[in-house]
Amino acid sequence: MSIGPSFDTGILRIRLKAAEDKVKAFESGEKYVRMQEQSKAVFREQNAKIRRLEEELRKAHAETVDVRKIWSEIFDDVYREANEGKFALRKEIARLGQRVLEVERQRDAAMDRLRDELRNKNRELYELKAALYDAEQKIAALTARINKDHTNSSKSSSQSPNHKTIPNGREKSGKKPGGQKGHIHHERKQMEPTEVVAIPAPPIYTDDPNFKETGRIIRKQLIKLHVNVEAIEYQTPEFRNQTTGQRVHAAFPEGLKDEVTYDGTVKAFAYLLNNECYVGIGKTQSFIKEVTGGGLDLSTGLICSLSRQFSEKTKEERDEVFLKLFSAPVMHADFTFGRMNGGQTAVMICAAGDTVLYQGRPKKGEEGVEGSPLEFYDGILISDHEAALIKHGSKNQECMAHIKRYLISSIENEKNLTWNAMMKEWIKDAVIYWNDVHNGGEEDLEKVAELDQRYDEIITTAKTEYEYEPPGEYFKDGYNLYKRMAEEKERYTLFLHDPRVEPDNNLAERCARKFKRKAAQVMCFRSQNGVDWFCDGLSIIQSIKAAGKNIYESVKERFNAGLEV
Repeated sequence: MSIGPSFDTGILRIRLKAAEDKVKAFESGEKYVRMQEQSKAVFREQNAKIRRLEEELRKAHAETVDVRKIWSEIFDDVYREANEGKFALRKEIARLGQRVLEVERQRDAAMDRLRDELRNKNRELYELKAALYDAEQKIAALTARINKDHTNSSKSSSQSPNHKTIPNGREKSGKKPGGQKGHIHHERKQMEPTEVVAIPAPPIYTDDPNFKETGRIIRKQLIKLHVNVEAIEYQTPEFRNQTTGQRVHAAFPEGLKDEVTYDGTVKAFAYLLNNECYVGIGKTQSFIKEVTGGGLDLSTGLICSLSRQFSEKTKEERDEVFLKLFSAPVMHADFTFGRMNGGQTAVMICAAGDTVLYQGRPKKGEEGVEGSPLEFYDGILISDHEAALIKHGSKNQECMAHIKRYLISSIENEKNLTWNAMMKEWIKDAVIYWNDVHNGGEEDLEKVAELDQRYDEIITTAKTEYEYEPPGEYFKDGYNLYKRMAEEKERYTLFLHDPRVEPDNNLAERCARKFKRKAAQVMCFRSQNGVDWFCDGLSIIQSIKAAGKNIYESVKERFNAGLEV
């Protein structure tokens, strides 16, 4: 159902009627009267409400004044009490502040004392640790010095009392020493008989037809030694000039100047006993007297002078030895020492193959080198790291046997290091390779390169270990050895690249033993001349041995030089 226009017209009529009524009311004034009365009533009501509010405001203001007054009094009391408490508090704070300052002062003083005590204690501790470390290093150095023997130093085994047996490297078989069953019996050499004693066959064999001669003669010799003294006396009549009184006689053979002259047989026998067999002069004298039945009683002065005589008679031979050594491509050199007139004397040893020259020297070093084949030598030198020796020669080879001993000493005294044992093993492998080549094997360049590389790696290891833990103050042997081997590699590896060069100086060491035996026998030479004469003779005897000649006959010939009998 829809609402049409008639409905809207009705509403408008109603509104129009209402508006007309309002206009009539205003036009008559009735509306104004009612509105005026209504406004007065509202005004009165509002005035009453305002008066009530003003009364309430007055009371509230009075209460506020009272409250403000009360609060002011309370605040004054509180402020006064607060000021009194604040003063007391400030006073207490000041007192506590003074106490805190005093405590802090005492604390600072105590801390200073503690710091001083701690500093002193740390200083004492550091000094004690330093002293302990110093003592440990000294103990280690003294221990290393005490423990030095032929296995870890240049000290010979003869100078190490009660030293252990030196192993020979062979595997033990468990058999007793001496000849073994199944081995060929080595008979003693028979001599040309000077007398033959025939032993007749016993009748038990000759009369029995069951025994027939084989034609073989069984021989057994009894060797006897007789020392006979032959004294040849030369006689000639003497003549006297009746006018002048001059006395003359026939000339004796050359060399017969004294009433008694000993020829080379006597001198060689006494000389070799004293200088080759290392028998003392007194014992040499008594032995010759005893073995000749008292017939030959040499004076000790004569025996002592034989070294000088032999030296004078062999000077030209020593010059030849000198030139031979000087031209040798490889030479060994070493110093050894003895006692002379309460002091020390030295011997310079130069050797090449079977050629050896001993030269007595008052001192070692450059003074000892002067006048030796080494002074102007231009070949390859093998030595024991003697400072005066390594300056000579075109190239140098260190004695690896000595290096091995130094490494053993480092192993014993620097137990925290590994390079020393590695280098010791390297020396073993390098020497084995050299021995193989020296005994006819072929050179292996790859093996040499591998050994060179191992050497460099070991030196690098040593550098790392010593940088991590520097050597002690009192034992620097291992560190010094590492530095030398790092800076001068060629001197330690030359034998790998040149088979002519031996890896050790054992040749000179073996030669030195001959002088050491004599030095031990005489204990102390009387003069430097005695040292020089003994060394001169030792050089010639070594040459005689190298030539395979009879030592006694050779020495006899040299003593007989200039003697015509």
